[in-house]
Amino acid sequence: MKLKRPKRAPAALALAVLAFVCGLRLVNPDFLERLERMTYDARVRAAQKFPAPAATNLAFVSMEDSSIAAIRHGLLGLPYGLYWPRHVYGRLVEELSAQGAKAIAFDVLFGELRPDHARVQMADGGTIESDDFFAAQMYRASNVISAFTAEVTPPDLFATNSLALGDISTEKDADGVLRRIKSFNLKWHPAFKSASRQLGIDLAKARIEPDKILLSLPNGTNFTVALDRAGNFDLADFVGDEIPQGWKRHDLPFTRVWDLGIVMAAQELKLDLDRAEINLPHGKIILRGANGVVRTIPVDAQGFFYINWQLTATNTSIVRAPIEAVLKQDKLRLLGETNGLRDDFRGRLVVIGSAAQGNDLSDHGATPLENDTLLVSKHWNVANSIITGQFVRRAPLPLELALIVFLGGLTAFLTWQLRAFAASGGTILLAGIYTFVAFALFVKFRFWLPLVFPVMGAMLMEHMSLIVHRVVFEEDEKRRVKSVFSKLVSPNVVNELLAADELALGGARREVTIFFADVRGFTAFTDQSQEQVAEFVRASNVDLPTAEKYFEESAHETLETVNLYLAAVADVIKHHGGTLDKYIGDCVMAFWNAPTPHEKHALACVAAAIDAQRAILALNEKRLAQNPAREIENRARIAAGLPPKPLHVALQLGTGINTGLVTAGLMGSDRHIFNYTVFGREVNLASRLEGVSGSGRIIISDTTYNHLLRHAPALAATCKELAPEKVKGFRNAVRIYEVPWPANK
Repeated sequence: MKLKRPKRAPAALALAVLAFVCGLRLVNPDFLERLERMTYDARVRAAQKFPAPAATNLAFVSMEDSSIAAIRHGLLGLPYGLYWPRHVYGRLVEELSAQGAKAIAFDVLFGELRPDHARVQMADGGTIESDDFFAAQMYRASNVISAFTAEVTPPDLFATNSLALGDISTEKDADGVLRRIKSFNLKWHPAFKSASRQLGIDLAKARIEPDKILLSLPNGTNFTVALDRAGNFDLADFVGDEIPQGWKRHDLPFTRVWDLGIVMAAQELKLDLDRAEINLPHGKIILRGANGVVRTIPVDAQGFFYINWQLTATNTSIVRAPIEAVLKQDKLRLLGETNGLRDDFRGRLVVIGSAAQGNDLSDHGATPLENDTLLVSKHWNVANSIITGQFVRRAPLPLELALIVFLGGLTAFLTWQLRAFAASGGTILLAGIYTFVAFALFVKFRFWLPLVFPVMGAMLMEHMSLIVHRVVFEEDEKRRVKSVFSKLVSPNVVNELLAADELALGGARREVTIFFADVRGFTAFTDQSQEQVAEFVRASNVDLPTAEKYFEESAHETLETVNLYLAAVADVIKHHGGTLDKYIGDCVMAFWNAPTPHEKHALACVAAAIDAQRAILALNEKRLAQNPAREIENRARIAAGLPPKPLHVALQLGTGINTGLVTAGLMGSDRHIFNYTVFGREVNLASRLEGVSGSGRIIISDTTYNHLLRHAPALAATCKELAPEKVKGFRNAVRIYEVPWPANK
């Protein structure tokens, strides 16, 4: 494929489109980000068809509708309604701990103590508060993770007896789909919470620096809290010197509460969350654990990361049991009936959450997997991601901009170099290949290559803008060229002209082979036809209008005859790739090697001349065979008082050919007539050779003959050199040759 030179206007247009798309990506409007997230959802679903290695020690103890019914009907002795006493959860912890669960994580919020709940009967006959029983079981198990949100913090009784707090907050995207989890939230010191309420401070917007915390006040000023080297603040900055009882003067301003799934995985890998390396500006959190285990979580500037949605509640790798089944085992264990007890949860990370359908219990929502997903599954997917080290990593902004530029530039190249349909096909193929690669990278490596801006933005906009440019600006020029040449050259030459990057249509010096062919005998035929009509008019003594009508009919048939012969010659010229210049009366002028190059232009011209002679011969034979029918027609016409039609005569073709340097270009103007022609001394010589060719002969110049010697020596060998011809306008006699065409028929 011959590459086209880039032109200034389309190149500037392509660069402008790339700049626009890159700028749009920097702004990243929400509706385009939503489209990108939709492509992410499709990739997540595609990845489900290619299961990746997953943790094998995850479990789910679910609150089902059956669990609610069982407890309501006295599974634990007394019937309890929907909001269970805390000792129910204490018994769950008791049994799971007895089975050897590695971690017990609650996806259930306990926001306050419930002294109104019935006391719990102990084995020694005494009773304790339901909350105390729950806390005691937490303490004994030493591996319970209590649920936390920024709005709901568990009471100190539960928090201090838990192994850790786990954040169960969910922040869905604008389209209501849960795709991301915040790696941690901050549990602020009560002094900060009190200041937030009193002064209207939004703690979520606090700026945390190594030596201070800046809190924005509603009036636009900052309230600055100094931190010492240990990161502690001075409580006196809030309450003065009177420190409330039980509070420390120097204390941490906040503690980080990690996502519940991260806390679960930390138990499995023995990760030290207190010493996490948090570098949000660089988009990573590094967690280190025992035996050199390191996990780097890719996060954004706010600490969010995408959940690797891989496991669902139906995965066989997740052990699942309803709450009532666990409570029944605990009851049997307390009664000493240990035969047949199971330990399905030994060594497992257990999540306790709701799978019930009630309005107050339903924990379903939209995720990339499906519109109705059990949202508790987010915890074991996060834990699985940390344990296996499989994270969804989104392409960084510089890479995305580079892809926009590369794919947009490649699309512009294809659109510019190829024809419209081929360019569209190539663009679609390129987009398909890139989309396939994007999906494959996600399925294999969970690497998220962008699709919307590179494909829908750069590629589509580049292609459409350049196609429009070609249609609006370049097609006008092509239509002009086509209108000039469609009747002069063959269709393939027209297509070549339209596809050419540059055409020297404004004037160029080219070596061409010029062809002149004159229809011999046509003048005599015309005179004879007119004389035949004149004799009929005189003999019939018709009036002037009728005579004029007969003369016009004769002229019309004469013109049809010459056009028939000229068309036969023109068809041959186009067939051999020549450029039909003009008709000069009953003479045809054509040339080869302009405007499109033709390496063997002299051979093509001579071959056309031979075929033209044969075409005229065949036409004569056909027309002469029609004369008997015409004689019968003429007798009928004479009987009807009409002039007879002239009989067909055999016309001949005299051809002159010369090769040489000429000036080629468009002559005329847009307001008048455009004609692509050649002129110069060599054109005159071809015309003179046609004049000496006689009838049915092809005369070529010495230059054309030398071209035949190079490209068709066999044909050149048949040519007969004639005596040098002295032609008008040339000082010296010209060497000429005759091409014997009938012998090659």
